[in-house]
Amino acid sequence: MFLEQIMTSLGLSDLQFALAVIGLGILILVALLNLRYAHLRKKAKTKHALEKRFAPGFADPNSTPVELEQEQIQAPTMPSPEVASIDPRIDCVISLRFDEPISGQEILKEMDDWQNIPGPAGAQWMCEGLNANAHEMETWEPLQSEAMYSELQLAIQLASRRGPIGVLELSDFCSHVQLLAETLGSQIDMPTVSTMLESAAELDRMAAESDIQLSINVAFDEPCSWKDLAIILRQRGFQLSRNGRSYEFGGPEALLFKSAELVPNESVKQFTLLLEFPLVPEASRAFERMLAEGVAIAQTAHGRLVDDSGMNLSEAAVVSIRQHLDVLYIKLDQSGIPAGSSTAVRLFS
Repeated sequence: MFLEQIMTSLGLSDLQFALAVIGLGILILVALLNLRYAHLRKKAKTKHALEKRFAPGFADPNSTPVELEQEQIQAPTMPSPEVASIDPRIDCVISLRFDEPISGQEILKEMDDWQNIPGPAGAQWMCEGLNANAHEMETWEPLQSEAMYSELQLAIQLASRRGPIGVLELSDFCSHVQLLAETLGSQIDMPTVSTMLESAAELDRMAAESDIQLSINVAFDEPCSWKDLAIILRQRGFQLSRNGRSYEFGGPEALLFKSAELVPNESVKQFTLLLEFPLVPEASRAFERMLAEGVAIAQTAHGRLVDDSGMNLSEAAVVSIRQHLDVLYIKLDQSGIPAGSSTAVRLFS
């Protein structure tokens, strides 16, 4: 009844009215399709921008991200590594105190045969003296024959990548220190062997949780010749390692990451960059730099970033890795052994 009134008021026949309804439906459908298309284009642009930021494997391998043009060509300048010193967080420390200062020459003479004391995985013992020079502030330092010392600290590392120190190694070290204390007539402050072994086991567990090696893989569309790859890497600031089978980024005293070993003069199907997480300070942004270098190498040599299974490395995977790294950095900081510190380098060696 209502439709008939509308048709009568507009002077439309049944056919004309039906055509008008169909036309209106088509217009509505076209409008909806345009909205849908606009939404998909916006989503695709956003995804493409993210893909360009991370890796050519995410998008067009011939694209040149603006971020990478501004990224590193030269290897970064890093501060010189800290000088290793005794650290009770990773060392078994035994103290000797003298009633009167004693010369470094006399102490060193009694320690001539200490060079053969075994440590965990070859870790060496360390000795520092408290300088009692009347004209200087008391400071801990490696023993100097001409200096006078009021106290000694002798230490051996409790754990390394190969595991905690063994009971025989620890007992041998403690025996040498006790003999030295008796010879020099000093007081000795030494934890029990069981306490030190417990500390070693706990340190080893903590280290195992943080001993992470990250990798970025570049799979080439066609095998890349050794010569062409070498040229690309040198242009990016990489240096050939001493063994001639891998490339390093950052220099020998400030290594950020390196490549997996290659076979010299053979074409390369996949190039892998490796980052020893606990050996590099958080401030260096080593993972970001390694990822950017992987992107640049892939773009130059026509490759793509892949995970260890050979699948294209996704943005979600990169985000997950970064989040995991943040947690690990926090854990190491809380343990008092920040990543990249001299203590961390000793522990994770």
